[in-house]
Amino acid sequence: MLSPSNQSPPPQAVHTTLLVAAVLVFLHPSIAGATGFEKVIDSPHLTSKIGTNRTILVDLSGKEDFKSVQEAINSVPDGNSDWIIIHVRAGVYREKVYIPESKPYIFLRGNGKGRTAIVWGDTSSDNTESATFRVDADNFLAFGISFKNDARIVSAELSPDNQTVAAVVAGDKAAFYHCAFYSAHNTLFDYKGKHYYDNCYIQGTVDFIFGRGQSMFHSCEIFVVGDKRVKIHGSIVAQNRQSADEDSGFVFLKGKVYGIGGVYLGRTRGSHSRVVFAKTYLSKTIVPEGWTNWSYDGDTEDVLHGEYACKGPGSFPIRRVSWSKQLTEEEAAPYLSIDFINGKEWLPAY
Repeated sequence: MLSPSNQSPPPQAVHTTLLVAAVLVFLHPSIAGATGFEKVIDSPHLTSKIGTNRTILVDLSGKEDFKSVQEAINSVPDGNSDWIIIHVRAGVYREKVYIPESKPYIFLRGNGKGRTAIVWGDTSSDNTESATFRVDADNFLAFGISFKNDARIVSAELSPDNQTVAAVVAGDKAAFYHCAFYSAHNTLFDYKGKHYYDNCYIQGTVDFIFGRGQSMFHSCEIFVVGDKRVKIHGSIVAQNRQSADEDSGFVFLKGKVYGIGGVYLGRTRGSHSRVVFAKTYLSKTIVPEGWTNWSYDGDTEDVLHGEYACKGPGSFPIRRVSWSKQLTEEEAAPYLSIDFINGKEWLPAY
């Protein structure tokens, strides 16, 4: 017979110990970091970080401060210098929404990307004119909202006249957490400035993440919708960095790319286009060549189309185009943290 000191603890004690350990890991950041868990950035956490109790409520029922998102934004004073929360309750808000440069420090907070949506349907030869949502102001946050352009493109071929942008992000220091972006074409115009997208969902067909922003897409899902109107494969990214002096570039870190039909990771849009996919799952929807310089006649010598430690059937490098690069750990290092966007200086959470 075993002595008491050698006996196994009863099952209830084991279960209790495991439960306490799990709670400690969830609650204590240092323990979570040590075990490899990442802190979930939720709405209460973001709200606590910006430190404000100024909240404007939007509800379709008319029982709150405003029924329209745009009306709530219009109520924010020009030159605002303190964070204001605009909480958009669940519902589909059919309107175009614009946040001008004069209205910084807005936190647009929804009830979840599956419950709160801003939707419009417009096409134009001008990307900014077709956009459902546009933010020109600096210091902007969004959480838990879907932005959608649901315009139907009926022409047989893609043309410059049928841009259907879901969102234009043109301010500096803009961050989107748990948001979604939908469109048939040119979904997310990441125009300019430093931006951060965390756990977002982005869906589109051709060039659906484009612009010359300095942006990081962390743990984002990218869903490709095949487009039979085009004879060539579509591309996820068209990054428009024009010179070595620009800080712009797109980094996709720890995300997932999947969908329907074949697509390139990106195409060369500027002479110094810079795009990196790192530690990302690439499904077979990525064609073997990986990248394209379709419609670009310039030299690709200064283009950085790079991949690092990606996985999945679309990540095999054997047939990649000659100017793309499989990055070493040292080469990838500048793109593997929020330092790429100077995030420690301005992000409330990461």
